[in-house]
Amino acid sequence: MHAKSVLLALTAGLLAGSAAGAEYFDRIASFPVALNNPDVELGSAENSAEIITATEDGMTLVYSNALGGIGFIDITDPKAPKAGGFVALDGSPTSVAVIGGRALVTVDMTEDFTKPSGYLALVDIASKTVESQCDLGGQPDAIAKNHDASIVAISMENQRDEDVNDGDIPQLPSGNVTFFTVGEGGSVDCGTMRVTELAGVADIAGEDAEPEYTDFNGKNELAVTLQENNHIVIVNGETGAIVSDFPAGAVDLTNIDATEDGVLSFTESQPSRLREPDAIQWLDDERIVIANEGDWHGGSRGFTIFSKDGTELYESGPSMEYIAAQLGHYPEGRSDAKGVEPEGMEVGTFGETRYIFVNQERSSLVAVYRDTGTVPEYVQSLPSGIGPEGALAIPSRHLYVTANETDLSPDGLAGSHVMIFELAERDAPAYPQVISDLDASGLPIGWAALSGAAADADKRGTLYVVSDSAFTQAAIYTMDATHKPARITAKTVVTRNGVPAQKLDLEGITQDGEGGFWLASEGDTAKLTPHALYHVNAEGEIEDELAYPAALLAGETRSGSEGIARIGDTLWIAIQREWKDDEKGFVKLVAYNTQSEEWGAVRYPLDKAPEGGWVGLSEITVHGDYAYLIERDNQIGGKAALKAVYRVPVSQLVPAPLGGELPVVSKELVRDMIPDLKSGNGYVVDKVESLAIDGEGTAYVITDNDGVDDSSGETLLWTFKVE
Repeated sequence: MHAKSVLLALTAGLLAGSAAGAEYFDRIASFPVALNNPDVELGSAENSAEIITATEDGMTLVYSNALGGIGFIDITDPKAPKAGGFVALDGSPTSVAVIGGRALVTVDMTEDFTKPSGYLALVDIASKTVESQCDLGGQPDAIAKNHDASIVAISMENQRDEDVNDGDIPQLPSGNVTFFTVGEGGSVDCGTMRVTELAGVADIAGEDAEPEYTDFNGKNELAVTLQENNHIVIVNGETGAIVSDFPAGAVDLTNIDATEDGVLSFTESQPSRLREPDAIQWLDDERIVIANEGDWHGGSRGFTIFSKDGTELYESGPSMEYIAAQLGHYPEGRSDAKGVEPEGMEVGTFGETRYIFVNQERSSLVAVYRDTGTVPEYVQSLPSGIGPEGALAIPSRHLYVTANETDLSPDGLAGSHVMIFELAERDAPAYPQVISDLDASGLPIGWAALSGAAADADKRGTLYVVSDSAFTQAAIYTMDATHKPARITAKTVVTRNGVPAQKLDLEGITQDGEGGFWLASEGDTAKLTPHALYHVNAEGEIEDELAYPAALLAGETRSGSEGIARIGDTLWIAIQREWKDDEKGFVKLVAYNTQSEEWGAVRYPLDKAPEGGWVGLSEITVHGDYAYLIERDNQIGGKAALKAVYRVPVSQLVPAPLGGELPVVSKELVRDMIPDLKSGNGYVVDKVESLAIDGEGTAYVITDNDGVDDSSGETLLWTFKVE
């Protein structure tokens, strides 16, 4: 199926709704891996889940951890995972398999790339002790077990030093595949080790084979990717003989975003882009599927199905990128490299349906396809923390599990999580909650980083939403929120003198009552971005620019305008945090009268900030006799304590002149949004940014995904009623 055909099918399927009795995966739980290491100070070291597997009964997850060991998660109740302990190992675990009561862990001990080293550790799961080790004579990457668990195979990558010769290969020693015979209960006799050399097989730098990922079929044939060599090898797991090998090939990518410029524009191309696959999985005994991540000179952004003789059967092209763009997950900052970066992969048969799961490291999505035997059928995309790498299907329990390797806790952001999804009959998947339509060219309306919203005064469920400085082109998106998921139907770029306006960080929008909008931009003097209001017409053309007055800017900080609302001739702007002239715990609601051109303000009392964090405003909107505001902390996950909607009587919004004593308004709690943020069974995100209320009193709340930069990419939207 052509990439645009996939896109049309996606849009039609999600917008038309789902047939009764259809099956979808939904996230049912998230486990912060830091819970398994309570003695490690959060953020002090990389605490990252990477490759994941399960015990044979499917009740315990086992994952390799960058801290130097393996972690266990009790999923007896998959909706309530529990910390199951941690086993420390010398070195860096790279992969793990479970056979019987043992975990077989490959561990990298390399200190010198020219002298790679590592070992296979056998860990008794019950006692959480290391029973024995086998020296591997090199640096291991992935481990795979065959169908009856009588053989394990380890890809010995002996990886290159990326700081030498710009990472070019060859860099010896070459890699190989190492096999062991497995005894009862997962025991391994080191003396059964045998090696299949792979040097000389590939066409690209053949003398330096760098095997990456492995998988057995039911005939004990092992498929191996040589990622940097752009090659695939099939090995007889019983004899170690090479059965076949073939290049992974290249793809001509067209209509992609290939420039990192802060603009989502699917108009470029990358001809003859090497696939350079990472993960590989057997679909059956005759077909394999690869995730084309890229590493050295390539990365074709999709996945490919081959027969084991090398015949290409299907190529996804950039279709997964289009889907990510429609869901607000496209990582523009990776446009010039590997895009969504498909990396981990799993194949699992649930009932009579075989699914292909493709983990996308940079978009933080999992694309799910139904294997039809010919062209895969797109089913859905799953939101999966940050940087999903490990992938595991547990069909006996209707579960799919991801290990998300990115740990941003040192920066005060989200840590690494394991996420659990369950397959069940549903009317529709819980995610996405926002999706864009196609533009006039049949390509996605790319979007992300939604930072402020306003409801149309006359059209129920029609919202106007702005994006922030994540992109160099600020835009106004028209959203039809009467659908599930909500639809972004149009994108209007904000322009100045006929070209996209620069130096904008839009955080608020309100209708002007004449078909246009007032926009609030959060300034940053260090970046020469002014604190200002902009009046634009329906086409997004700036007709007026209003700089903030000197009396206001005298106390300016980086945390400026975070929302704008109109009451008659007066615009009200919510300032996010205290400025230099504010009393601690109070922020300004700034007023500007468009007729008299007078400025003024009142003071708004903030809730107490959590330890190590701050509290501020993210939005203001008006409905009836009240102004409604989002007040939130900047905390994420388990540290998040305040994400709420408050309201202030309009009667109290009587501005006093700037520079003098400002009146203090009173506030009333309308909604605690922490339960809303937890309802998707992920971690609580920090940026609840947009609130719009339509004429019928329906409130729409939207989160900001920061343009998929250091974020899971999830954009959440929910509604509630106000009086």
